[in-house]
Amino acid sequence: MTKGFKGKLGEGGFGSVFKGKLRSGQLVAVKVLGKSKTNGEDFISEVATIGRIHHMNVVRLIGFCVEGSRRALVYEFMPNGSLDNGIAYIHQGCDMQILHFDIKPHNILLDENFIPKVSDFGLAKLYHVDDSIVSLTAVRGTLGYMAPELFYKNIGGVSYKADVYSFGMLLMEMASRRKNLQSNVAGKGSREENLSQIYFPIWIYNQFREGNDIELKEDATEKEII
Repeated sequence: MTKGFKGKLGEGGFGSVFKGKLRSGQLVAVKVLGKSKTNGEDFISEVATIGRIHHMNVVRLIGFCVEGSRRALVYEFMPNGSLDNGIAYIHQGCDMQILHFDIKPHNILLDENFIPKVSDFGLAKLYHVDDSIVSLTAVRGTLGYMAPELFYKNIGGVSYKADVYSFGMLLMEMASRRKNLQSNVAGKGSREENLSQIYFPIWIYNQFREGNDIELKEDATEKEII
């Protein structure tokens, strides 16, 4: 299917993704999961959540493979790489409420018509649709996109708003043409100045607090965006 795993599309926290082709000729993306520290719970979670989702803005799961300790997920292929409709659907349109917990640029894929689709449900959790607040036993997500309530227990419970926060961070990153978390920034100023360079939302907050206007340029080069 993948011709010896030659066409690698990318790599994430749960494994690598390869381009493949079914006997029917359909192109697919095969996500080969790495060794799990959760006894395969991430695999079960992804199959259980995305297996019940059918929406134009959510990547479709075609099938999965299990061979011994090795596991793989087979998705429809998104030729244009890495939507609010898809996110709203998993929160309110399914028979169960699905919280994604890892909305970020790498998990928003584009199909051949550039329709955005939500992918990678390895961290997702299922909840009853009437549960407005849920509890977690461990931190979930990617730094720079995680809502504060995910790692500050004293703030309160977690809801679908954690995904909305992550989506907002994604949009902010696109609009600002810089990663919202840059841990490699060399610190030369005060602690607050350094933090604002490392974590973009702090810079935004400081600008509003000081009454400064924030202007975003209309044009950006590919290098600036990356």
